[in-house]
Amino acid sequence: MENYMENNNVIIGGKIIEEPKFSHEIFDEKFYKFLIKTKRLSEYEDILPVIISERLIDMNDLKIDRILKINGQFRSYNMQGEKKNKLVLSIFVKEIEFTDDESVVTLNDANLIGYICKAPVYRKTPLGREIADVLIAVNRTYRKSDYIPCILWGRNAKFCETLNIGSLVKLNGRIQSRTYEKKLENGDIEKKVAYEVSISKFAKVEK
Repeated sequence: MENYMENNNVIIGGKIIEEPKFSHEIFDEKFYKFLIKTKRLSEYEDILPVIISERLIDMNDLKIDRILKINGQFRSYNMQGEKKNKLVLSIFVKEIEFTDDESVVTLNDANLIGYICKAPVYRKTPLGREIADVLIAVNRTYRKSDYIPCILWGRNAKFCETLNIGSLVKLNGRIQSRTYEKKLENGDIEKKVAYEVSISKFAKVEK
């Protein structure tokens, strides 16, 4: 039997920067969404969305500036729009603990096993750095899947370019946020945020 926690496991530390707001309800279980700030070694800060069940913790404990450590999964769902669906990503909490240790805010470790579901897009930056964008389908219970955008660098990017759709791969990296600008039909510029896993370790898995 497939172990879905091993397919998708995230350990991350951060500081709360937004108090929880109601997200959705499933079978009388309410879920709440909030934002945390986590640091890279470069001191750049990623702002990441978190989903948590009311049954895990008292929502009043999730105060701004509290430091926490999360064990969970990186999940996705398709939000229906007027013209097309939008892939919405968030960290789903399985376990949570509070701490006063400031060093925890650099903790960001995502381990995924999934299938390449779109042809990898390989390119080079103007400075010659190799990059590949790939979308991974990670199996979940009840025949669901999470679709996780990943970015690879250097040799990993070049190797990923050779893989076919349906290839099973094992990935290790960190969840990151990235801001970008999108031009609207009326000419206005809208600032948006994308989430992806920046991959440090990558391997093909024989089925």
